[in-house]
Order: sequence, then C-alpha cells, then structure tokens
Amino acid sequence: MSGLKLESPVFEHREKIPRRYGYKNENINPPLNIKGVPEDTISLALIMDDPDAMKPAGKVWDHWIIWNIPPEIKKIKEGIVPEGALEGKNDYGEPGYGGPNPPDREHTYMFELYALDKELELPEGATKKDVKHALKDHILDKAVLKGTYAP
Repeated sequence: MSGLKLESPVFEHREKIPRRYGYKNENINPPLNIKGVPEDTISLALIMDDPDAMKPAGKVWDHWIIWNIPPEIKKIKEGIVPEGALEGKNDYGEPGYGGPNPPDREHTYMFELYALDKELELPEGATKKDVKHALKDHILDKAVLKGTYAP
C-alpha cells in the first residue's frame, strides 16, 4: 500500500487550508486530486476530520464523510460531490461537508482517502463510525492529506 495519493491544488500537505473553505466562510469543500488508484478498486471513500478537536470538543470532530466515489474519479471539484457518491452526516449535525471551524487555536485537519474492493452498502447520512466499520476489511490502499486552519 502506498501508490494512492491525495492532493489539493489549493493547499500543500501540512499547509494552510484557504479561509474560504471554513465553516463560517463559504463552507464548500476544497478541490482534491486523486492519483494512483489501484486497478482492482471498486469504490473510494473519504473522511475529513479534526483530531485536534479532542480537547475543546471532547472528541475527534467529523467534517466530511463521503463514500462510493467511483474509482475513475481523478478530481473532486470544489463544492461538488462526485456523481454516484453518498455523503454522511458531519458533527455539525448536517449532511455533507462542514468546513474547518476551530474554537481555540490552529488545528490540523485530516483528509483520509481509502481505495476499497467493494461499494459500501450504507444509507445517505451514515456516520463516520458506520463508514469505518463497513470499510474495515476492504481497504486496498489509503492516502492522507493534512491541512491546517486557524480561527
């Protein structure tokens, strides 16, 4: 596992996510580029969360859960869900993307992309816990992109 790559044309790995993608700004997902998808991939799943929220919120904050992304997708466009993909509920209690909104200091946000050997049989609005459980034994490869955001 290591051929899969996740990048963004608007921020480098471990660099600042532009303000417009924040929850209190435009609250649209940043564009993402996907490379190196294994040949036998049936679907992709993406989870964006904030491990740094553990102290202020008491848990890892879930910002975006999206699955059954077709494996031929090379770009997730800004503010657009790929056709055929399903979105879960974020920790704002809303379906879809909920941008960065750290309450205390700069946080690091994790975008985890999974190449899977099946489509996930989950209803729209599923939680990160549901998705993580469903993909558990079906991961062909994984890529991580980190970005930072400050209040």
